[in-house]
Amino acid sequence: MNDIFGNIKGIRNSVIEELQTLYDVRLASGQLLTGELALKMADITDFINREVSVYISRSGQVVAVAVGNDQSVELPPVEGRRGSSRLSGVRCVHTHPGGNPNLSGVDISALKNNRFDAMVAIGVTSPDFTQSVMTFAMITGIDENEQYQVEGYGPLTFAEAEGIYFPNLVATVERILDKQSGSTSLAQGTERTILVGMEYAGGVGIVGWTAEDSLEELKQLADTAGAEVVAKFLQKRPKPDPAFFIGKGKVQELALYVQQENIDLCIFDDELSPAQQRNIEQAMGVRVLDRTALILDIFAQRAHTNEGKLQVELAQLQYTLPRIMGKGLSLSRLGGGIGTRGPGETKLEVDRRRIRDRIAYIKDCISKVKNVRALHRAGRNKASVPTVSLVGYTNAGKSTLLNTLTNSDIYAKDQLFATLDPTTRQLDLPNKQQAILTDTVGFIQRLPHQLVAAFQSTLEEVVESDVLLHVIDVSHELYKEQSNAVYNVLEEIGAKDKTIITVYNKIDKLPEGSGLAERLAKEENSICISAKGRINLDKLLELIADNLKMKSVEEIFLVPYSDSAAASRLHDVGTVLEQEYLAEGTQMKVRLDADKLGEFEKYLIEA
Repeated sequence: MNDIFGNIKGIRNSVIEELQTLYDVRLASGQLLTGELALKMADITDFINREVSVYISRSGQVVAVAVGNDQSVELPPVEGRRGSSRLSGVRCVHTHPGGNPNLSGVDISALKNNRFDAMVAIGVTSPDFTQSVMTFAMITGIDENEQYQVEGYGPLTFAEAEGIYFPNLVATVERILDKQSGSTSLAQGTERTILVGMEYAGGVGIVGWTAEDSLEELKQLADTAGAEVVAKFLQKRPKPDPAFFIGKGKVQELALYVQQENIDLCIFDDELSPAQQRNIEQAMGVRVLDRTALILDIFAQRAHTNEGKLQVELAQLQYTLPRIMGKGLSLSRLGGGIGTRGPGETKLEVDRRRIRDRIAYIKDCISKVKNVRALHRAGRNKASVPTVSLVGYTNAGKSTLLNTLTNSDIYAKDQLFATLDPTTRQLDLPNKQQAILTDTVGFIQRLPHQLVAAFQSTLEEVVESDVLLHVIDVSHELYKEQSNAVYNVLEEIGAKDKTIITVYNKIDKLPEGSGLAERLAKEENSICISAKGRINLDKLLELIADNLKMKSVEEIFLVPYSDSAAASRLHDVGTVLEQEYLAEGTQMKVRLDADKLGEFEKYLIEA
């Protein structure tokens, strides 16, 4: 069937029929191009003022015909051969309205990406299109950066082009590629990525945080994920476009850039709807991710424990479920009622059902882990061991602080979300008291709700802690905004009313004479430190001890033998450190929560 690809909207049926006749043109096997085909294409282009493109196989057969606009044409996929030492077996011939025969950057990029045998451009002159000339380019090798080298030829008249014996050129190129591909893989490596943000009312969640700031943070996230960020784009609109988010025109503009610069991935600094993501991917021709998907990917890389992996998978599945493409609501009508009966579940229905089943299974597993955590907490509570949790914006220095305070060696790196799985260590305080110090996942502005829900069992460690150390990177220009983002998450999980010590970290990175550290140190229940430089850590430990001193106490009780229930109760609510049986009763040294002391006050022995 002689299908015409691309943009045929507004084209007369007579022109469509003329385009279909291009399939009937046959080239001799040795010809690059014939004057007959070139003139036919130039004639149609001159009439409709749009680019026309054809694919020609090595046998000389036209295998695809496409129409674009006055500046570009969307090429159909190449069903050619694969392998770094082989070209596709298809050459692309297209027209340029306006008479310019030179190949554009987009043309060269398409040549490389599709490994065409050749890319040919015909500059259609008007009004006399018979005077048109052409140029062409071919891949000629692989450079030291594992990128295809390209060489251009022309301009040539149609008669000169007919004289080129094309098979010799192709054979020479493939011999060169075969030799070079023996020592090089042309591996994709890191994905070449562009970032796209939009400035609009309600677009950024934190007051004082600009769209540019958010886009810069997105770059840090992309770097953490292992992407190579090539460029950033910021669009300004009153509100998001319901179909293309940044607008169809901007998407088309980016599509040309993507093709020209050989981009693999596009990341948006907002959460896209399933329809928006689908529309943008189709228009750009590359994978499209949003901010949520990027964060989920980073979490998937960072999860090492079984619990962490389960929580990340749960969040990913909850994000993916509404994004499965298909017929939507119409599928729900299959299998019941007149006209709706079918052979059974469609693949889409099966996929959705499997995802829902998997979500239910993971939730059950996480629930069991949650119960185990509850038992551990109950054990610590009985032993009256206070718990301290590190919270803060991602990359604030929480892991470094835990390593320094507890002489540990957990993974700590200057990148976003370096820590995902919670880590617990013993903390020795100046008053010889011991506490449990837990490092938690870093927060971020607009933390995906899927993650907050999925990591609920982990975040319960924060909720149940006696004291929170809110670590803030005071050297960051947006430290106030980052702090507000943390408080928003704490409020969301019900931990905002906990005892919080504000720890201003990285004071060693502040400019000399700024006076900021001195001003912040005057705030109530706060301290300025450098975890890496070990500055003011002793004072921090004293501050922690002061905040915990009323959390647990050690006292000596004398319980009469007649009140065995009280002795048993002391065993239940506290940790019995020493026990001696005297004539008057049982003397017990017990560590217990301070708020439980009143229950046993009458049995206290005065020191």
